[in-house]
Amino acid sequence: MALPIQIVPSVLPCDFARLGAEIEALDAAGVDHFQWDVMDGQFVPNLTFGPDVIAAARKHTTKPFEAHLMVLTPDMLAARYVEAGCSRLIVHVEACPHLHRTLGNIASMGANAAVALNPHTPISEVEHVLDLVDMVLVMTVNPGFGGQSYIASMEPKIAELRALIERRGLADRVNIEVDGGIGPNTIEGAVAAGANVLIAGTALFRYSEGLEFAVSDLRAKALAARG
Repeated sequence: MALPIQIVPSVLPCDFARLGAEIEALDAAGVDHFQWDVMDGQFVPNLTFGPDVIAAARKHTTKPFEAHLMVLTPDMLAARYVEAGCSRLIVHVEACPHLHRTLGNIASMGANAAVALNPHTPISEVEHVLDLVDMVLVMTVNPGFGGQSYIASMEPKIAELRALIERRGLADRVNIEVDGGIGPNTIEGAVAAGANVLIAGTALFRYSEGLEFAVSDLRAKALAARG
C-alpha cells in the first residue's frame, strides 16, 4: 500500500521574529509536519537553527518536527535535536563516513532515522541502509539556500529510488521526500516520479490566497499526479 501524500513546510522562509505565530499559522493551514533546515556554515554556507530555537517552537504545535541536518558532524549534534523535540533526523550521505552506524545511533535515541542525497549523489549510496530508515530525501536543489529552482533532472533519480524500494518490499514503510523548488508547477512531476513527502518553502508563502489555500492546492495537485 502506498504511503500517504504529505505536505511539509520548511520553516526557513518564516519570519524568525514571529516564529511561534508562523508555526501556528502553518499548523492551522493543514500541513502534515514541519521540517527544520539545520545548517552549520560548513557542510553548507549558511547558519540556521540551533536546538534551543526548535525547543522553544515545540510548544506551538503538536505536529511532528523533523530536522534536516545539513551539517558535517551529525553524530555530535543528533542528541541535541532529539532532545529539542525532533522525532525524525535526516542526515546526509555525503557527511557520514559511517552511515550505517550513524543511522543506528539515531534510532537508539528513539527517533526515526532518514537519509538525504545531494543532486550528484547516486541512489546506490543508500541501497544498503534502506532497512534502517523510514525515509530517503532526494534533494531537488543543492542544499544551503532557500528559494532555488527545482532541478527537474532529479525525477528519474526519484523513480529509480521508488523502484528500488518496491523491489525490496519496503513501499509500506520507506517514504520518499523531495526538497527544493517544490511549488504548484513542480509538485506533480515529483509525485509522478514516486515521491510522497513534499517539502514546500518559499512557494507556500507566495500564494496570494493565503497558507490554507496553498496547502490545499499543493495537496490536490500531488494527489492528482499520483493518479
